[in-house]
Amino acid sequence: MYDDLYEAWRKEKESAEIQILQKDFYTKLAFYVKKIGKESRMLDEKTTRARLLLQESQNVKKLVKELILLRYEKTIKKMMTGELLPKEGLTEEEEKIFGELGPSVESFHALLKNVLAGRSLRMEVEEEPKKTVLRFLRDIPAIIGADMKTYGPFKPEDVASLPSENAKILIKQGVAVEVEMKY
Repeated sequence: MYDDLYEAWRKEKESAEIQILQKDFYTKLAFYVKKIGKESRMLDEKTTRARLLLQESQNVKKLVKELILLRYEKTIKKMMTGELLPKEGLTEEEEKIFGELGPSVESFHALLKNVLAGRSLRMEVEEEPKKTVLRFLRDIPAIIGADMKTYGPFKPEDVASLPSENAKILIKQGVAVEVEMKY
């Protein structure tokens, strides 16, 4: 497996394009790394075999890290420029990872396109303040609600829907009572 890893790393390093890997390449690689680790734990650290396995393990981890980073960088560059990814060259794990990144990259492109066109993606939605239904107990002159709209004037037994902030104050003052709505 070491030779396969080295060859994959070398090809990836030398080419600007993403190189084809077997779908289960990383699975086999993980098994190989685990096997080296297990084998080296069983040996006396002072033996030549143990030192060779330690060196092999360090080399494998370095090559794996560089290989994965190279492939990641190439893939991200392709996605950012809108190029199609060669699905046949990606491993199962890479297909899943880059499939999940797709919507984020599309959002990035939409943002870029809209900003360059002078449009903002932020939807400025003014939230309506919550309202409470009240029944008035006394005469009340017109008031300005929390939403800056005019409400009233009200007479006893009038029913109206007002912003909750205003309704709480009127209830606390004993001027109105909340009407429970049953649906």
